[in-house]
Amino acid sequence: MRISILDLSPIPEGGTARDAIHNSARLAQAAEAAGYTRFWLAEHHNMPGIASAATSLVISHVAAATSTIRVGAGGIMLPNHSPLVIAEQFGTLATLYPGRIDLGLGRAPGTDMATARALRRHMVQEDTFPNDVIELAGYLSTTAADAPVRAIPGTGTEVPLWILGSSLYGAQLAAYLGLPYAFASHFAPDALDDALATYRATFQPSRFLDAPYAMMAAGAFLAETDAEAHFLRSSQLLAFARLRMGTPGPLPRPTSDLSEIPPHIRRQVDHALSVSVTGSPRAAKERLNELVSRYAPDEIIFSGAIHDPEKRVRSFELLAEVAESA
Repeated sequence: MRISILDLSPIPEGGTARDAIHNSARLAQAAEAAGYTRFWLAEHHNMPGIASAATSLVISHVAAATSTIRVGAGGIMLPNHSPLVIAEQFGTLATLYPGRIDLGLGRAPGTDMATARALRRHMVQEDTFPNDVIELAGYLSTTAADAPVRAIPGTGTEVPLWILGSSLYGAQLAAYLGLPYAFASHFAPDALDDALATYRATFQPSRFLDAPYAMMAAGAFLAETDAEAHFLRSSQLLAFARLRMGTPGPLPRPTSDLSEIPPHIRRQVDHALSVSVTGSPRAAKERLNELVSRYAPDEIIFSGAIHDPEKRVRSFELLAEVAESA
């Protein structure tokens, strides 16, 4: 079982965006030493608790701090960008760090609609995502020297593309294009079964893949005891609840008192974050085996926003040990 990490460069309460980016690089170094396959960063905008908005820049920083682990986007929200610009950015990354860059592509804006308008300047009604993915793939493949538009750097780098999603749409598109697929079950688990089944059943072999390759996402909060792990996870629960309540902020310090979360919001949060490996190594191993047995993923990518950066590193070190023995 391959395991990877999805990071949003969380800005800790009492810390800064600089701290968050430094912490991401430190976590990637630890992940590399522990044998993780890849380290992805996600594009979000206008979020006071997330420092990965300029995703390609943070990817470059993390890649420079490591030497073997794959580094990439999980993902780039392609509707926010021109395919050519993304091809140039990731073509440059692949030129600087050959054989190590991934490009996961999402269809959502990764922000609120007012910010999406500020990003895109001109909003369009039609869905151009499938065509944009094809255009982007073309720029990253080997194009003729006399082609009217080329990505330089970019052409010929063949940066691996992934389709990300939390519904059947992404599963269907990934299967149709013959691309690997990653499902965002760490915060949107409802369609996971159907999406994986659809992707696997309708996959068409392509120049990218001969067979389907499915990755699922899960939360990860490990510590020496179950009590400590759940205490560390309280930061994530509180941050997600505040986002639902329209009051996002930096990643809160962990707490034993979650009474500020109204009961109906708590139910929503618990459900949204239910695909999680949380607890002591023994409990985490049991839960990990459950996920693997039910979903049979080719890879699991784990996300775990823990306020203390050293405890976050330790959580992922414990997870690597658990995965190796599972």
